[in-house]
Amino acid sequence: MRPALLFLACLLPLWSPFALTGAATATEKNSNFPKGFVTTNGRDFQLDGKPFAFVGANSYWLPLLTSQADIDATLNSMKQTGVKVLRTWGWNAINGTELEGALQTNLTYYQVWNGTQYILNDGPQGLQRLDNVIATAEKYDIKVIVAFTNNWFGYGGSDLYIQWMLGAGQSHDVFFTNRDIISSYQAYVKTIVSCYKDSPTIFAWELMNEARCLSDTLPAGPSCVPGSNTLRTWYREQSDYVRSLDPNHLITTGGEGHFYWKNPRKYWFNHSLVSDYNYNGEAGEDFDHDLLLPNIDFGTYHLYPQSWYSELDFPGSNWTVENWGIQWIDDHINAADKAGKPVILEEFGVGGLRNKTDIYPKWVQHALDTKHARIMPWQWGQLGLTEDGGNRLIKYADAIIDGASPNDGNTFYANQTQVWDVFTRAAKIQDARSG
Repeated sequence: MRPALLFLACLLPLWSPFALTGAATATEKNSNFPKGFVTTNGRDFQLDGKPFAFVGANSYWLPLLTSQADIDATLNSMKQTGVKVLRTWGWNAINGTELEGALQTNLTYYQVWNGTQYILNDGPQGLQRLDNVIATAEKYDIKVIVAFTNNWFGYGGSDLYIQWMLGAGQSHDVFFTNRDIISSYQAYVKTIVSCYKDSPTIFAWELMNEARCLSDTLPAGPSCVPGSNTLRTWYREQSDYVRSLDPNHLITTGGEGHFYWKNPRKYWFNHSLVSDYNYNGEAGEDFDHDLLLPNIDFGTYHLYPQSWYSELDFPGSNWTVENWGIQWIDDHINAADKAGKPVILEEFGVGGLRNKTDIYPKWVQHALDTKHARIMPWQWGQLGLTEDGGNRLIKYADAIIDGASPNDGNTFYANQTQVWDVFTRAAKIQDARSG
């Protein structure tokens, strides 16, 4: 593990909430990459000039663990299963009123909001925990995708910037347009990127997890509507900014892959023809055109039809979770083909063991058949965790119970053999396709 003092030496000179006042001038992406950095070649990823296909793992909770033995055990399990890429959160913020409780429970936090600017926590309960996960991933030859912030409220996402910097009564999309908020976001991004810009362990930087015009606590405003390009403008500015800091690592949006089609898909519900939110631009993304941005190196999309279309998912319906997922995969493959860039099925999940057993083999096989070079289910489950005797409430309803990592209903574990085997088989296929 890299000594924490080196991480501190990297952090301390960087952060100033007032250092950034506007859009940065993007530097060109490096054409001579250092050894060990993942690159792209058309629709494919490459590592040191050879194809790099993979099955990856999502684990937001790894930096929340307090036991090094558990972190090692988790990453070792991933390695043994064939996982090559880990995706985790690079944000974790709390309100000042939560600080006392966080200190008592040893909760990981990177930022504290108690005024119009956050206070950075670069200590052993803060960013050193993220640093430790990245260093441990390096030990197991696993590369890491780091997301900078969250569209949703969980673990202190973008709405904390809005609430503390602008106050009540705002719409969510001001996060993407307000210059003070953008400067504060960029200050945090600079903190993270500058520390790891020379590290081959980083696979890619992700601008935001699941950016939308609205969040789960704030509505969309009138300036973030289909065709406004609010998110694309923000994607462009922030990807250019990250490129100005780091010419070598890949950059992506972290979006769910929503489309803005002139003739969006529609479906029947309650005797009416409904314009599909995932295709009509209301979410804010325009996947086809967002993917064309010069410093967006690859696309991401997520897949949760069971929760997105709960009104259609009932016994006897002619609509199925499985078939909609196949269609969603095909639509993103087509967009990636047109853009000539790679795409990652970065999150997907269904609830219920029977659903996982029935649906995952079809989705994963279709992704493999369409030459998806990257598949990342949500989310990795680990058994045998030992901290606090194997039982610890982390935050919200997220808890380690009887040694099992947090389970949001989409989590899969090694003792769910049929589901587990879907991904171990896919990992072997992807490994055979790699150099």
